[in-house]
Amino acid sequence: MIRKDSPAKVNLYLKVLRKRPDGYHEIASLMQKIDLADDMEFREGESGVRLSCPNSGLPEDSRNLVFRAAQMILAEAGENKLGVDIVLRKRIPTGAGLGGGSSNAAATLVAVNELLGLGFGEGRLMAMGKKLGADVPFFIYSGSGGGAAWAFGIGETLNPAENVPSLCFLLINPGFEVSTREVYEGLGMTAQKDWESGEKTELTNGPTPFNMPVFNKSGGPEGVAGMLHNDLESVTLKLHPELKDIKEKLLHYGALGSLMSGSGPTVFGIFRDEKDASRAAAGMKRDRWSLFTARSLG
Repeated sequence: MIRKDSPAKVNLYLKVLRKRPDGYHEIASLMQKIDLADDMEFREGESGVRLSCPNSGLPEDSRNLVFRAAQMILAEAGENKLGVDIVLRKRIPTGAGLGGGSSNAAATLVAVNELLGLGFGEGRLMAMGKKLGADVPFFIYSGSGGGAAWAFGIGETLNPAENVPSLCFLLINPGFEVSTREVYEGLGMTAQKDWESGEKTELTNGPTPFNMPVFNKSGGPEGVAGMLHNDLESVTLKLHPELKDIKEKLLHYGALGSLMSGSGPTVFGIFRDEKDASRAAAGMKRDRWSLFTARSLG
């Protein structure tokens, strides 16, 4: 039996560079793994895949990325007689912009490879992961100690992220899901008049210039807080104005900076230390949100 922690991620920086002719969007994003994690267990079983997701309401068949990831790696290995039994215990909110499903798929590829001695290298596992979702390779990637990485292309091209300091977070999930597709489709609708008319200006097919933030560990969490950026906020905060209130409350309770992760709806604050994050969590518990304190990994 193999047990894996399947960590969540936050986007500390997310710039949408262009919309490609195939409809996908190219990005530049600094992604950071955190210690909020799902628990996964893997056992060698009879032929095929069996998945259990107790108390989650998640599907336990091919509608689940975990199931498809296990099927994929068994097929890649040509091992029709081998099988795996998987138990997924969720802690990461679903549809939250925290990459939980992608992380679960990545953990499955890594664990099944190890459990059954299939011998695939990291590059091969990342190539499989790319077929399952753009964020899956990030959770397999071991560059920069495996904690943070710059993601380019549609998110599948990864480079080491240097000098990112250790960070303490308070994450607030409002309890509803956001459609990533809807957010990306609304990217041009940032002006109020666009939202009132329902019209939008598509992103160009040409690249959008941007300045990649550079970190210095001596800058600490204040340095990271000062460069937080997410282009997708302009859309999601229009759709769900209550997220702006969450950001403001995090700042009120001492966050050095606050940002929405991914396409949302989870919002996080960066704090100087765990004590400050816990104090803020205690102050915000009266609101009807899910709160999670976390630290960066790597």
